[in-house]
Amino acid sequence: MGVVQRVLCAFILLGALASGADKRNFTGVISDSMCEKGDHSHMRMGSNDAECTIACVNAHGAQYVLYDGKDVYMLSDQRTPEKFAGKRVTVAGALDTKTKTIKVESMAAAK
Repeated sequence: MGVVQRVLCAFILLGALASGADKRNFTGVISDSMCEKGDHSHMRMGSNDAECTIACVNAHGAQYVLYDGKDVYMLSDQRTPEKFAGKRVTVAGALDTKTKTIKVESMAAAK
């Protein structure tokens, strides 16, 4: 194997290791990017947090987010969160720290 191939293999291996380094579980509440910390009182887009979250996404172009009580994370999967709107969940995935986006692998109700 030549020097160029070894360097390319090293970069591929490092990239594979780095991409798996941030995989973990995140627990928090599914909200939306307009009311990211789960305070829907000012929006009044429904009778509860779930209705407001879904309305903000569907009617106002907001995105589903995960709020863990401290930080807000964007979610790569924008379909699954609808059934968990306003509820506490655990999301398994990898975090892109630059964009604060979780690449969602799975999502389930938190225990």
